[in-house]
Order: sequence, then structure tokens, then C-alpha cells
Amino acid sequence: MTPAQLKNITIEDLLPHRGKMLLVDEILELESTYGVTASIASSSWPLAGDNGIQPLILVELAAQTAGVCNGWDRIINQGVDSEKIGWLVGVKQANFHVTTIPFNSRIITRSENTHKYDLLREISSSMQINNTIIGNVILQLIQA
Repeated sequence: MTPAQLKNITIEDLLPHRGKMLLVDEILELESTYGVTASIASSSWPLAGDNGIQPLILVELAAQTAGVCNGWDRIINQGVDSEKIGWLVGVKQANFHVTTIPFNSRIITRSENTHKYDLLREISSSMQINNTIIGNVILQLIQA
């Protein structure tokens, strides 16, 4: 995707999430098969505690980044005004390499469709802070 193509597309065009549940702040790379996003860890996020955020939030970052690339695929094939149909998500595997995510950390998430068949996807994701991997997640998605 070129910057010109993304210029008129917002994160809200790609994802149904709003308010505190929208964790993606910026789209860094985007194709119909993978996406790379940046998110700033906030004390308003779900799973935030006094000293940071529980790493389980990385599952949601993986899912939202997958939603960005699958939303882009929807826009390419059906148009920007097409219906945003949600996905049912199952966690196949999750490995966290931190015990807490510090507030204000910039988390880079890369999610890729590793398998795609009809309305089923398997997504492989990795998350990093300052070029250090903090988690790996494999999701299975089916469109509702």
C-alpha cells in the first residue's frame, strides 16, 4: 500500500473498535496479508495496573493489527463503505517475554495472515519494544 492510498483511510475505517478499546495509534506498514502498527501503552488501557500493563494485552494488539490488514483487504475488495463484520478470535498460542509493559512504551506489532481459507485465517504476530521482542501470538480467526 502506498502512503497516498492510506491518506484518506482512517484506523476507524479498518477497525470497529472505539474509545478505550482502540489500542492501535498508528499504521506503519499495510498490505492485504500483513500489517505493522504502533501503539503507546496507556494507563487507560484494559489490564492496566499501578505499575504497568499485563502482557495479556498483547493478544488484543495482535488481533487489532490483524484487523487492520484484513480491514484493508475488505476495502480493496468491497470498498471503504462496505460493512465491517467482526471476527471471532481464538488464541492458538501466546508467549510473553515480559511480566509488565511499562506505561508510555511504544509497542510495534506485526501481524501476518499465515493461512487463509475462505472466512478462516491463522495469524502470526510479534510485538516489540525498542527492537526487543516482548511477545509472540498465534491467533485463529473466523468471520462471523
